[in-house]
Amino acid sequence: MEQGTISLMNEETKLKMQAGYAVVDSMVKSGMKLGLGTGSTAIHAVRRVGELLAQGTLRDIFAFPTSLQTEIECEKLKIPFFSLNSKELSSGLDLTIDGADEVDPQNYLIKGGGGALLIEKVAAYASSEYAIVVDESKLTKSLGGGFPVPVEVVPAARVQAARVLEKFGAAVILREAVRKAGPVITEHGNIILDIRFCSPINPLLMETELNQIPGVVENGFFTRKPPVVYIACSAGTVETRPAVKQ
Repeated sequence: MEQGTISLMNEETKLKMQAGYAVVDSMVKSGMKLGLGTGSTAIHAVRRVGELLAQGTLRDIFAFPTSLQTEIECEKLKIPFFSLNSKELSSGLDLTIDGADEVDPQNYLIKGGGGALLIEKVAAYASSEYAIVVDESKLTKSLGGGFPVPVEVVPAARVQAARVLEKFGAAVILREAVRKAGPVITEHGNIILDIRFCSPINPLLMETELNQIPGVVENGFFTRKPPVVYIACSAGTVETRPAVKQ
């Protein structure tokens, strides 16, 4: 990226770009089957992959984009991408790179602020290695009480799922669309209930419990595949926090 372009970025964008570039430069190798995440931080990793492919530094990347947004970016950058059902990726992914909305000290995550949590989780749990890129504002001591946890629900189960979620001690809000009347509709035709817990919870347990509710498709707790986390710090450095062994 040209120096003039970098100088025009705000500080937050610079931090996100630093983290996205760092994870690609450190972990992505030629020949990889690579999950590419969604959002304002992960997009910089996608762009770095495209840049290195164009330079010839990387070759033979088989990408899996986790959303239409990322798929379109792959098209622009000429990154070859495939379905997870394709013969190229049917054996799983070598690495998935994504962003997160919150990260706790165990490297447990909340994801899904962009509404792509279902496929993001499919990619994460189908990967041998998992890497998350964030800026330091996303670090938190505990999950569930601050940034809302998205719960993807089939529309017919909206009221009943919300009733059960409230029994778990959660405040429930239907996510409303911006610049469109009505709720957010995911790429798979579902709605999102954003929840916050009034008391501390165990995210590892809650990830499983929420998915037992009839009509819930997936939730935004990511705990079963703790990632290595690349953290862009305001001092201009990128800290690497290793995956926590379970």
